[in-house]
Amino acid sequence: MSRFSLAWSRCRGLCAVPREGQLVDSEALSAPAGVAAFLGVSDRLDHHERKRLLAGRVIAALLDAEPRQVRVIREAPAQFGYHPRLLATVRGEEVPLSIHTCSRGPATVVAVADIVIPLGVDVRAAHPTPAELDEMRRHSHLFPDADAAQLLAHWTRVTAVRHADGRGSRVQPERVRLDEDLSRGWVPDRSVHYSLADLSRDSWTVTLAYGTGPR
Repeated sequence: MSRFSLAWSRCRGLCAVPREGQLVDSEALSAPAGVAAFLGVSDRLDHHERKRLLAGRVIAALLDAEPRQVRVIREAPAQFGYHPRLLATVRGEEVPLSIHTCSRGPATVVAVADIVIPLGVDVRAAHPTPAELDEMRRHSHLFPDADAAQLLAHWTRVTAVRHADGRGSRVQPERVRLDEDLSRGWVPDRSVHYSLADLSRDSWTVTLAYGTGPR
């Protein structure tokens, strides 16, 4: 168990009920032990602002700090095509937690865990558009007659695994493998396998991939 697991109950109550005047309506998701995850929805902020705001709230709750004591910034890109991570400091000191985010439309998911836990998250509308379904169908390993629910369940897990892998677009979706029951996923050239958790809420499908070690 990570050192911030004991703060989970405090974190769950942080934004579970939207308050009048909030820029982001947010609530805790039922993530596995050692991971804190929140879904935030707002059409008043862009996705960068939503990510920073949600991450700051989660970090503050986990470390028993005032939100004003938390600063969340994007790291400098290491190279072309690199997706900068979010880094957090509390009272000027960097915290040993990793922040993972994903945004789709007005929705953003933030997941926070110990830096040693490989983690990836995906969020998308529970009712994909025809164009989105076509993309899923082109890259999936499913039969052509798979329905929308099957495509969405498969695709969001594939995407979460790619995010957890860390190589992003360098890993083609076709390379990701899933167990028959969609509970575990992996990329064949890596020894790490990921447990897959469905954190979906309301009109948003949310999937978390987190490292469980070699298969």
